[in-house]
Amino acid sequence: MISHLDRTLWQKTELIFRSVVFNLIQLFSTLIFGVLCPLIWPLPFRFRHRFTALWAYLNLWCLAKICLLTYQVEGKENIPATAGVVLCKHESSWETLVLQIIFRPQVWVLKRELMWIPFLGWALAALRPIAIDRKTTHRALWKVVEQGRPCLDAGIWVTIFPEGTRVAPGEKGNYFSGGALLAKRSGRFVVPVAHNAGDFWPRHGFIKNPGIIRLVIGAPIESGDLSAARINALSKEWIENTVERIRK
Repeated sequence: MISHLDRTLWQKTELIFRSVVFNLIQLFSTLIFGVLCPLIWPLPFRFRHRFTALWAYLNLWCLAKICLLTYQVEGKENIPATAGVVLCKHESSWETLVLQIIFRPQVWVLKRELMWIPFLGWALAALRPIAIDRKTTHRALWKVVEQGRPCLDAGIWVTIFPEGTRVAPGEKGNYFSGGALLAKRSGRFVVPVAHNAGDFWPRHGFIKNPGIIRLVIGAPIESGDLSAARINALSKEWIENTVERIRK
């Protein structure tokens, strides 16, 4: 008869094994796409984005099949037909995958250090990101506006993790106002996105726990007569309240 201790040990071993297999697949798929992405540079951006989105589809499929970690999306009806600014909670690496297939095509606002990572940086370069230096806040804000407006005008979503870095579940980071400023200056809207991915795939975490991640897309926040500060505050309030709600 298998004791409770033996069963628990087996479950932990299985969890570690599944996570190891997934992490290896993610690593090798990143290497492959990192090599291939520079080869598609001459092609139109929308094709490049569709190509790199295959990497996201592959990893999400493997995550579901190997780690038994799936997801559900709520609020798809809130996505407008035209491109805008996406502000998303940042707790995990998971959201960097799923957002690629929800808002298409898109560019990211990210820290420039990511561009220096071999293979990953090469793949990111193909997606024409807005790479900023977070130490120069004022310059970073205007770079987001300067490079983000042409993307929006071309029908390309601009995705921003306003906290700038991954935060642990239950924590609230300071919200970078670049996305709100971009929405204000371009006359566009902000689409807030909340999720609980950190409960299953923690930041800096090796283990991917089985379960169902909930991602919620909020109603667009029109810039209109609102100030950038107000847009940012409303986005933060909705995101944090929604994260708290879906964790209960």
